[in-house]
Amino acid sequence: MPDEFGLLKAKLSDRDWRMSSLYFVRDKGGNKALFERWASQRQFWRDQWYLNAIVKGRQLGLSTEIDLEMLDACLFNSNTRCGIIDRTVADAKKKLEIAKFAYDNLPDVLKEHIPLAKDNTQELEWANGSSIGVGTSHRGGTLQILHVSEMGPIAVEKPDRAREIVKGAFNTVGIGQMIHVESTPAGTGGEFHDIVQRAEAAQKQGRELSKLEFKLHFFPWWEDSQYRENPNVVVIPANLIEYFEELEKKHKVKLDPSRRAFYTVKYNLLGPDDIFEEFPSVLEECFKSSIEGAFFKREMMKMRSDGRVGPMPHDPSRKVNTFWDIGHHDPNFIIFHQTDGVRHRLIDCYENDGEGLAHCVTMLKERKEKHGYDYGTHYGPHDLSNTDWSSDENKSRKEIAASKGIEFEVIPRVSQIGDAIEAARRMLNMTWIDESKCARLIQCLDNYRREWDDKRGTYKRDPLHNWASHGASATMTGAMGFEPEMKTRKSRDRSSSTSPWAA
Repeated sequence: MPDEFGLLKAKLSDRDWRMSSLYFVRDKGGNKALFERWASQRQFWRDQWYLNAIVKGRQLGLSTEIDLEMLDACLFNSNTRCGIIDRTVADAKKKLEIAKFAYDNLPDVLKEHIPLAKDNTQELEWANGSSIGVGTSHRGGTLQILHVSEMGPIAVEKPDRAREIVKGAFNTVGIGQMIHVESTPAGTGGEFHDIVQRAEAAQKQGRELSKLEFKLHFFPWWEDSQYRENPNVVVIPANLIEYFEELEKKHKVKLDPSRRAFYTVKYNLLGPDDIFEEFPSVLEECFKSSIEGAFFKREMMKMRSDGRVGPMPHDPSRKVNTFWDIGHHDPNFIIFHQTDGVRHRLIDCYENDGEGLAHCVTMLKERKEKHGYDYGTHYGPHDLSNTDWSSDENKSRKEIAASKGIEFEVIPRVSQIGDAIEAARRMLNMTWIDESKCARLIQCLDNYRREWDDKRGTYKRDPLHNWASHGASATMTGAMGFEPEMKTRKSRDRSSSTSPWAA
């Protein structure tokens, strides 16, 4: 009726009213329901910036909020182009379905005024020139709003694609337009982790952001009212009681009994590693979870739960050993190690790309002068017998190193990579590691994983060769080579061509 349309038209100028009153979604039971914002969705609506880095737990509705905001922008603004990127095309299509369902259930009078001109599973385009398209990347054309979902897993599973999203898709969005990058955490390292770290640093500085900087949004599980359980039917173990007490003391997060009971149930179901990914309580937990398929997932999780990741000062009364991974066209990685013969402390690490032996020798001398390192044994991979690290083709890497004051203990080649991995696992079970100086090494150990087989939908047995391989290889060199100090030590130098685990 004319009077009803007049009332509707007056309301339509209020975007907040539109978001709260116009759009329908499917609830968890699959039924049609008016979109009503949860606390996390309302908070993001109020606090969002031009570029937004969103770290979240599961099922908090942030993707739905973003996709409905894109739909609203398309309907009430001409020539607005939006894009959705996800881990797979199928996942991206599901998000487009949210927008399509909401549009299909609008009042008929609105659909008549803003009709669809194109309607398929990968793109919606309206007669006003606005559109939403989906895919696993985007380069062509200019976007006003970009939504990248599950960037954390993308960065871990497909680092090249994550880099392409940053280089390509991000640059299709003009200054002053909007990018929303949201994800559950998925291990340390990668593009999403880097974006979050930069955004967190800016947040801690408390400074004003430019339109080219990401604003950090963190949504812990406990802010959502749905996550509660009857405390009378749940027994909370001692380790979780200590965890809740630490949350309150260190982070001022006080959980009532029903939330503690809920977390306990989920902890028992998911385990101490995956709980951080699915239900992070504070931001620092988000990247503690090791990724699926990671060789050292269990060891790194246990190391963290035991409190063996933190400040590890140099002990001047003990020798400092070094574990090496030597690259030809890849980075060199060096780990600084101390031990009492049983327990291991990784106190420092160093990585460079494209530098030769002379540079590494200089670096060792600088650390000795600066930190007082008294070097013990330098453990290197067997490909030190190669000559490609020197301009003198008649001398091996080991011989050149010896001429510059570094006597390597060369570790023999193993026939099976699994033997080196198992040796590293045993060492890590008795290892303490410096969280600051060895941050890059921790990233490598968290991310050293099996290669994914797209055709079979499972992990292969062999490791994926990527940036994480170098720190992991140096760790395996040390694990295969280290022996407690003895009066005599037999040389294990054997010549060979290429290490099965080295870069």
